[in-house]
Amino acid sequence: MSSRPTAPTHPMSGMDAFAPAEIAALVETRGVAKANAPFVTTFVLGVLAGAFIALGAVLATMIGTGSQLGFGVTRWLSGIGFSLGLILVVVAGAELFTGNNLIVMSVVSGKVPIARLLRNWTIVYIGNFVGALSIAVFVWLGDWGSQDEGAVGASAVSIAAAKASLPFWDVLWRAVLANALVCLAVWLATGGRTIVDKVFAIVFPISAFVASGFEHSIANMYFIPVGLLLQRDLPGGEAVEGLDVLGFGSNLAAATIGNVVGGAVLVGLVYWFVYLRPRREAS
Repeated sequence: MSSRPTAPTHPMSGMDAFAPAEIAALVETRGVAKANAPFVTTFVLGVLAGAFIALGAVLATMIGTGSQLGFGVTRWLSGIGFSLGLILVVVAGAELFTGNNLIVMSVVSGKVPIARLLRNWTIVYIGNFVGALSIAVFVWLGDWGSQDEGAVGASAVSIAAAKASLPFWDVLWRAVLANALVCLAVWLATGGRTIVDKVFAIVFPISAFVASGFEHSIANMYFIPVGLLLQRDLPGGEAVEGLDVLGFGSNLAAATIGNVVGGAVLVGLVYWFVYLRPRREAS
């Protein structure tokens, strides 16, 4: 009696997420590659990332418009929609300033000079701004805010005005928490081996930061400019109090500083200290 043939083992069977120490090594290696990438490649991928985050913001605004589900639930659902932005960045591939705060791990390991880190951050930051602003202009040109009898535009302007009128220090501390969650989402997604793994890893940290009202510099490169563009389309055609270029500048400066602290320090340096420092000392 012949034995029944055994089916070959599937190459993906038994695979699990990377362990935290393995994630740290991957983030360090990718940081070196990001820091040494050519200018044009880095800039174009930065533009894409800004556009991706803005598209997530567009969806989040739509979800929140006219919702009768209550404050917390509506914010959380909007956050799930906003997660589209980071999903596109991670899975489709793009360079996001806030996620690239993790390159600091490669710097502390001695594999990337500080000048290269600052070069990457500068190129990506400018690219993100161009990408996010382009989506704001596109939706304005497409009369996007007129949907639901103008409620969509009113919602976008309300979000922008609320952000632009926040005190500097409120924005900064909220931004620290926002990018801690964003970099944790990137960290968790790095640990996933499949697209499904990465999507699920991203959704909960990102929806948490949106629902909690934290501040993300790249998202605000869309949220506030689109409000500035759409405010004249509101009934009366007058500027909204507190929504102006100075408020945008203050918000962006505070959010940028806070994001760097939250991502580079609270996530990047902490995980470097825990997982990569012992390896460096041993060598």
